[in-house]
Amino acid sequence: MPVLRSPGPVSDTAVGAGADAAPEVRADCSRCFGLCCVALPFARSADFAVDKPAGTPCGNLRPDSRCGIHDRLRDRGFTGCTVFDCFGAGQQVSQVTFGGRDWRGDPGIAGPMFAVFPVMRQLHELLRYLGDALARPEAAPVHAELRVAAGELSALTRADADTLTGLDVPPLRRTVSDLLLRASELVRAGSRGRELRGADLFGARLRGAALGGASLRGALLVAADLSGADLRRADVIGADLRDADLSGADLTGCLFLTQAQLDGARGDSATVLPDGFTRPAHWSEADGSRASRAASDRSRPRGGRDRRGGRGRRGSRKAG
Repeated sequence: MPVLRSPGPVSDTAVGAGADAAPEVRADCSRCFGLCCVALPFARSADFAVDKPAGTPCGNLRPDSRCGIHDRLRDRGFTGCTVFDCFGAGQQVSQVTFGGRDWRGDPGIAGPMFAVFPVMRQLHELLRYLGDALARPEAAPVHAELRVAAGELSALTRADADTLTGLDVPPLRRTVSDLLLRASELVRAGSRGRELRGADLFGARLRGAALGGASLRGALLVAADLSGADLRRADVIGADLRDADLSGADLTGCLFLTQAQLDGARGDSATVLPDGFTRPAHWSEADGSRASRAASDRSRPRGGRDRRGGRGRRGSRKAG
């Protein structure tokens, strides 16, 4: 069975038995036929400058399958593109499922290829999270089960197009999610923090908050102020960090963090990232005074609910 390693997006490769056939879980656009720019729809919004239906090439897609405005996406109103991650599904579909055939030169495969891509992305996303859990020594009691799940998912990524499009993904996600939750609890056992799973923390004031070891699984943290917050070993799987302020925050050891989450957030040079992650180009330089204030807040005793849990513009709730 392939064993996926590395919680960071730089060295997401498989090791161990069967590693030769294990899929990469890091995107390589040079080996993809621009599938995310064609297969997926997007609606005109703060994230996208125009409407585009599924199966229609984006107007910025060049004949060589590269983006014509890649270095200007944010300026041109395509922030949504900058925070999308296929986890390597694009090259898997392009080079493995369809054997290197391009939908442009072989229009007959366009429909099936575009249908397979979102399914493959879900499989690769799950493999990415399994790789993170397998890299955690504290999760050793569930490593054997994680390896079995990774092996089964890896085998599915090598299936043919008909098998993939007919795949019932939700049950797979539930099974893997249960395993990941068990791994998370083992990793956070020594620093178990607040239970904020699914919490609505939209715009919450959490500057300097002590959230180490917290469960922020699926939490809505859009535009939240997390500057200077302690997020060490927090579980952030599925957390929405779009436009959240991570300036000066410590994300050391964050579980199931992805590069896309960082790309959607704001931060600075004082933000502490886990090994293997890249500091987004749009992040600012550190504001020394702000970072110092946040660090000072983090060191003080906490008696106020606003600092610990916060109430954003939409309030907060505890997930069931």
